[in-house]
Amino acid sequence: MASLVRHVTIDCADAFRLAGFWAQVLDSKVSEDDNPGDEEALVESPGAVLLFIRVPEGKTVKNRIHLDLQPQDRTRDEEAERLLALGATVHDDQRTPDGKGWVTMLDIEGNEFCVERSAAERAATS
Repeated sequence: MASLVRHVTIDCADAFRLAGFWAQVLDSKVSEDDNPGDEEALVESPGAVLLFIRVPEGKTVKNRIHLDLQPQDRTRDEEAERLLALGATVHDDQRTPDGKGWVTMLDIEGNEFCVERSAAERAATS
């Protein structure tokens, strides 16, 4: 058998704080073993396991890898609004008048991620 991806690891300034943000995004929780000030923090969700690791250097350029989120029980636009309320910001809005497209957002430490259309939205425009 080939290798499997165990974690998607994200370098950051504050592992516990960023893990808390992503736990809210994914309707999950930070591992019970993790606490404020820890070097690492883990978020397990049905779609992915995210490992946040504190590093000394800050983010300076565009991510080479990013997460694409697909809402399960709401529209893309409703999800984007929910994420704005959690502290994300819009980086690049690629939504089109016909309802297609995506929104590139930044998490609370400036890491890019995208919010795509839900499966129901995709089915309605195919």
